[in-house]
Order: sequence, then C-alpha cells, then structure tokens
Amino acid sequence: MNETKNIWSEEFGATTDAPILLIMGSMSQGVLWPEEFIGRLVAGGRRVIRYDHRDTGMSDTVDFAESPYTWDDIKDDVYRVLDAHGLRSAHLVCHSAGGLLGQYIAVEQPERVRSLTVIGSSPLGGGEGQVIMRALLGQPQPEGSLPEPEPEFVDFYRALIAAPQPEGRRARVDSMIAEQRVLHGTGLPFDEDAARRLQERIYDRARDLSAAANHRLAAAAKPDFEPVGVLHQVKAPTLVIEGTHEPAKPGHGALIAEQIPGARLTTVRGMGHTLPPEVHEELASAVLAHTTE
Repeated sequence: MNETKNIWSEEFGATTDAPILLIMGSMSQGVLWPEEFIGRLVAGGRRVIRYDHRDTGMSDTVDFAESPYTWDDIKDDVYRVLDAHGLRSAHLVCHSAGGLLGQYIAVEQPERVRSLTVIGSSPLGGGEGQVIMRALLGQPQPEGSLPEPEPEFVDFYRALIAAPQPEGRRARVDSMIAEQRVLHGTGLPFDEDAARRLQERIYDRARDLSAAANHRLAAAAKPDFEPVGVLHQVKAPTLVIEGTHEPAKPGHGALIAEQIPGARLTTVRGMGHTLPPEVHEELASAVLAHTTE
C-alpha cells in the first residue's frame, strides 16, 4: 500500500451526534460539499466530516512516477479518515466516484457503514469509466453497458482533451467554470458568479492543482479495481439519489438501487451532477431522514 502521510479533513457539529462522513468524487476537493448543505445536516443533529482525497486540495501530493498508487489506496484512505476521527463506523454520504468507494466499503467492511447514501453515482462493477471512455472515443458500447453520458458532456470533454492546458490563474479558473457549467446540467439556472467563487477557492487552496490528474493514473494502474456482482452483499440501509438532469451518469442511480437489497431511489428535480443551493434543502432532508438512528 502506498500511504499518503497527510489527509486534510475538517468536522462540524457535536462529537456526540451521529457521524456522517462525506466522500467526494474523483479529482475533487472536499470543499465541493457546500457549507449550506453541511449546516443543514448539523442543525439536524449530525456530526459531519469532509476531507480532501490524496492529491487534491490541502492533502499531500506525490510524484506519481516515484510513488504510484491505485484506487485501492484511495479507498483505504476512507478508513484512515474514520480512524483519525475516532470512528469505528459512520453514515457514508458519497458523490460521484465517491459512491463507488462507499459501495465498495459497504461490501468490504460492512461493520463500518451505518448507512450508505450515494448521489450522482454508478453501480460498483458496472464499468462506468470504460463507458465514458468509449463515448469520448466514439466507439460502440457493448450490449448491457451502462447508459452513456449526455451529448453535451461528451462534446465538452472531447474538446477539453484536445485543447492545450490553460495557463495562469484566470484562464484555469475559467476552464474550471466551463466544466462546472456542463456538470451542472440544464435543469436549473447556472450562477456563474457563485461558480467563480467556488473554483477560485479550489484553485487557491490546492497544494498542486495538477496532481489531481494522478487519480486517472491510479485508475489506469489497476483498471479492475471494482469487484463485479457484489452489490447484493450490501447490508447497510442504502439511499440512492439522482438528478433529473444528470449529464454524466444518467439512469445509473436506478441500476444501483436495483442491485442493493432494500435500496431506495430518490430523484431530485432539476439537479445535474453538482450540488447547487436550490437542492440543498431537499438533499439534506433526505439524508437526515435516512441517517436517523
């Protein structure tokens, strides 16, 4: 195991309240969990913890060529965060690829998962990464594959991959805002001023913004990271949340709910693949109801 020494985290609320660990997606900082959403959880009597994955935000970064790792290590960082906060178990609330981590942990160490909530995610073992890559390359999808991303998502990332890396803070932030706009989807108005404040914060607090790309290298280092056909083993009460305007993983939430015994699926009108203010109340209410002990 390649162990990153320092993982940044912070917690909110009383230590005596039921703990929620927020797990963000690939290449994403923990501050993408909005303070307003967290505040609603804390007001509902929850102890909330968020953290930066390795190679993102204020967590340690590495030279991947010298210190390679895989998504197994990113998954194991979740246990390290729980241990660092003195938690034998917690409610896991996960977004995007964080949902894959949460599903895996719920299978691997079920005693550490009080409940599982996955937002904008895909079923573990479904080959989401391969589906997206084939879509970007214009290749046909094998029968039975997960649904493809929406065309606007595919067009944007094809252009992004082909374009040179923007240089300088303003150009880089502009590119990050453009990406957030696509992920936001078309169901709700896009607040560009708020997006700029968020992306400037992400830019400014990163030890090395480019290090987040190591998550792609980690995925390539072990492409078979996800176990297949294991979701029926999940025993944690599971809530699956998907937006009606999800551009990256449309329809994937229903497939998770079908495979996990007793899982419930909730759709949030207008939501895409981000967590804008318009959905905070609905998301927090759903999570609070699901994490009642």
